[in-house]
Amino acid sequence: MKDTVLRAADDARTELLELSHRIHDDPELGMQEHHAVQWQSEVLQHHGFEVQTPYGGLETAYRATCHGRSAGPRIAFLAEYDALRGVGHGCGHNVIAASSVGAGIALVSVMDEMDGDVVVIGTPAEETIGGKIILAEHGAFDDVDFALMVHPDTTNLVKRGGRAAVTINITYDGRGAHSAGPEDGINALASLIAAFNGIDAVRQAWALTERPTINGIITAGGSASNIICDHAVAEFTARADSRRFLKKMIEDVRRAAEAGALITGAKLTFTTDLIYAERHPNHVMGDTFKTNMESLGEKMNEPDPTAATGSSDIGNVSLLVPSIHEYLWIAPEGTLAHTDVFCAAAASSRADDVVLLAAKGLAMTGYDLLTDADLRQRVRAEFTASGLPDRG
Repeated sequence: MKDTVLRAADDARTELLELSHRIHDDPELGMQEHHAVQWQSEVLQHHGFEVQTPYGGLETAYRATCHGRSAGPRIAFLAEYDALRGVGHGCGHNVIAASSVGAGIALVSVMDEMDGDVVVIGTPAEETIGGKIILAEHGAFDDVDFALMVHPDTTNLVKRGGRAAVTINITYDGRGAHSAGPEDGINALASLIAAFNGIDAVRQAWALTERPTINGIITAGGSASNIICDHAVAEFTARADSRRFLKKMIEDVRRAAEAGALITGAKLTFTTDLIYAERHPNHVMGDTFKTNMESLGEKMNEPDPTAATGSSDIGNVSLLVPSIHEYLWIAPEGTLAHTDVFCAAAASSRADDVVLLAAKGLAMTGYDLLTDADLRQRVRAEFTASGLPDRG
């Protein structure tokens, strides 16, 4: 029946590429992806899915469901579709959306002969607030057995993990004054500069084995040099290999920020956004996807364990459900993501090919999970042995 799955993907090619290009040409920021959701929903409904939107507490999330002949495993293909400010689809999320929709369409072509369910879950705002984290908090993955997606990249990779990450926001409120009489003011910018120096000091003690990084920018720091700054703001992104260590980093940064406030007497406001958990790819599922992709002519590689990795909110899903987040190339190696060049690549002929290739590989892997009880057992055994829900 895999031939039927592949034919269904090919038959949907025109629809899927039109979907990819429509999303690409109309980039919508996180939590504003109304057109992208509408277009995906229309395609999925055309192919027999029941679509629920809004979903999981998010206006631009959706869940599309198609049932098999009776109860069985539930396969979820995850779609992303938010764009980046200034560079549009410089992360290629249009390709992710179209390929996950395509995987759902391909797999439902055989569901009347199989037990289980196929769902496509639309997950907004991956680049900003972490839509999957909020969906998880609303129970969106509680009834999902396996979660799968493919991300465009500059190389073909399976089983690549990802680091935990968090955005830290530091704000100081002081008191403005004329710079000729600084004793009358409280310099919020001085507090912020002290915090930067404090963070630079504490990070020297962070264990390098956790691959910790932190980068910060000042987003408000005064409007004129002859005025004592009364309001200063900075945003930091911190990463580490584990949430456990990331939480230590947050507390170290908090102490540095508190020291900055103590120095000048400015009022500190310290907040963190939702933590993106480290990603734990399921290797059994990854090997299955690799076999399927190589049967389609795509050589799949495994990552260098010493290479730096990014962060994504699918890490939080991977703590709850056996998950894969694999990569197919759409641009030459060395091309940087989150750039205009990568945005252009996301609408290239290779990206179009990847929409179909990813849809097929995902659907074939979903088919294997639905039909092979031994495979499901091995996937679950790996997940259970890892103790993931208890980590960090």
